[in-house]
Amino acid sequence: MTLYERKSKFSGFSERVGRVFSKVGLSPNQWTLFALVPTFIAVYFLINEAFLLAAVFFIIASFVDIIDGSVARVSGKVSNLGAYLDTVIDRYVEGIIIFGLLFASLPALGLAGFSLPAAAWIVLYLFGAMMTTYSKAAAKEKGLIGVELKGGLLERAERLIILFIGILLGAVNPLYLSMVIALLAVLTNVSALQRIRKAVKLIKCQPEAKLDI
Repeated sequence: MTLYERKSKFSGFSERVGRVFSKVGLSPNQWTLFALVPTFIAVYFLINEAFLLAAVFFIIASFVDIIDGSVARVSGKVSNLGAYLDTVIDRYVEGIIIFGLLFASLPALGLAGFSLPAAAWIVLYLFGAMMTTYSKAAAKEKGLIGVELKGGLLERAERLIILFIGILLGAVNPLYLSMVIALLAVLTNVSALQRIRKAVKLIKCQPEAKLDI
């Protein structure tokens, strides 16, 4: 299946989702904010180490992220405010889930003979996710490059898929979740460095501009 065919199939799915959920009566922005509800429920189950239920509500929150954009397109209510809210709430959802992981009793994990507590891996993951996003935002904010900075090993969608799998595995053995978090901690920071490297290359190819720093 070609990339175009995959995109067309997803667009069809998105349209069906939009048509179904537009009948509920919530606006796209209300759907965006509603994603916080299953997110907080997922955190409650994370704190209580009910990882299977946490994974269920995490995937519900992720699905709501599809609903808001689908409803906006079907109802013709796509807006700059909606796009902004969607981006902000997406980061809140990921951040809140990561925060909830701090309260679960996860085992420490060693790397190359050096052991780190789970909380340290979680903070490294949060930092990597933040820097992956900020490396793009900073380049755009300063007007340093003319294209949107994307790429790297993991973008937000891939991070959330891996985290979802990790939470599911945590229901089998919390050590597996620790391992997935450590993997995310490494890969997110690598992704951030890849984006920074790409930005530096693009900036070097452009004439110097006077910046308001």
